[in-house]
Amino acid sequence: MHKFLIHKQGDHVGVATSDIEAGETVIGVYMDDDSTIEAVAASSIPLGHKIAVSDIDKDGHVIEYGLPIGFAPDGFKFGDYVHTHNIKTLRW
Repeated sequence: MHKFLIHKQGDHVGVATSDIEAGETVIGVYMDDDSTIEAVAASSIPLGHKIAVSDIDKDGHVIEYGLPIGFAPDGFKFGDYVHTHNIKTLRW
């Protein structure tokens, strides 16, 4: 059973559909083609928050819905918890 959803192929993050525990191996489903991906959560991720499904370099843009939603000042790794502590808006 999946524990997160990714909106489109090429997105860098998925959204937790239930709480994810640190170290848990979880399945995500791409909503555009129903393919799946497996990740090991680097830390706990609450329902509705994001999990990285790709590595992002320092200051790299973060893609969700096929669009840039922000940038990662320090970068992050596959399986990391992605939230306001490691992603910043591109709007200002």
